[in-house]
Amino acid sequence: MRLIDIYIQEVTRRLPEKNREDIALELRSTIEDMLPEKYTEEEVKEVLVKLGSPVTLASGYSDRPMYLIGPRYFDMYVTLLKMIIPIAASISLIVLIAEIIFSHSGEQAVINTILASIGKGIWEILSTSIQTFFWITLTFAILERTDNSKDKSPLTTSLKEWTPDDLNHIPFILTEKKISKGSIFGSSLGIAIFAAVYFNAVHLIGVYEKIQGKLVIIMPTFNQVVLHSYWIIVLVAIAVEVALVFYKLIVGQWTKNVAIFNFVRNVVSSIVFIIIFSNTSLFNPNFIAYLEDIFNISLELKVPIMLGIILYIIFAVIDVIHGFRKANIGKK
Repeated sequence: MRLIDIYIQEVTRRLPEKNREDIALELRSTIEDMLPEKYTEEEVKEVLVKLGSPVTLASGYSDRPMYLIGPRYFDMYVTLLKMIIPIAASISLIVLIAEIIFSHSGEQAVINTILASIGKGIWEILSTSIQTFFWITLTFAILERTDNSKDKSPLTTSLKEWTPDDLNHIPFILTEKKISKGSIFGSSLGIAIFAAVYFNAVHLIGVYEKIQGKLVIIMPTFNQVVLHSYWIIVLVAIAVEVALVFYKLIVGQWTKNVAIFNFVRNVVSSIVFIIIFSNTSLFNPNFIAYLEDIFNISLELKVPIMLGIILYIIFAVIDVIHGFRKANIGKK
């Protein structure tokens, strides 16, 4: 009797209080009907094994789910978590980096700025991820408890029952052609850093000296006025880069269209790079004089600029070829 009492207690404590007494009487009657007139403890255990775990049995009596996210919504829930959390965390990190770089005045030591940025970045990623997780979980928990349909079959991301026709809308992606979320995140981060540095280069790139224990920029490498004079074409190049990142995120694999888009992106960025660096006034004359004094040589900018342009074009061509090769994988 002790095992039976405890078993009934474990079932009913998981149920609404108003139903406990009736269900306890019903369950006790069911157990006694399954037992012989003079039963042993072993026979009681056998019956309880047949009835199953008190948790499972209680969920059968309950008119509400005994879980936060059930099987009907769980796959959709996990899919959205995997998709939304990385995007939200990436956007928050990119915004933070841009904010830190744009607000950097050059007064604070760069190493201190970098260390503070790392700490803020980690906290921003964790904070955004936790908030996103909370709101998505809350939304699905509410859906779980407001869904009155009797059919509890798992739903697809379109909130419909699965059918074989759904497979026609899912592309088969070879591992070699897949565009990883990590590469997309890296591209997004690179765009944010480039944009922020470009518009604030006078405070970030140049000659640093340690003054009163702090690394302070004393001579910028670039002429910020000249850099800013190209802001329109730079924004065009950035817009193309961002568009490609989002297109990759949507498609998820290297295709012919992605490879063509990547080709266009490399052409645009190469043209912008050539236009900007062909202007010898881009470099701060004081910076050039500083280098000439250190190395005791006379610098001719045309040669290193030309080498830099050639190297940039070479890397752009390699990237374009790499894109088309990936797009052609699996084609006969």
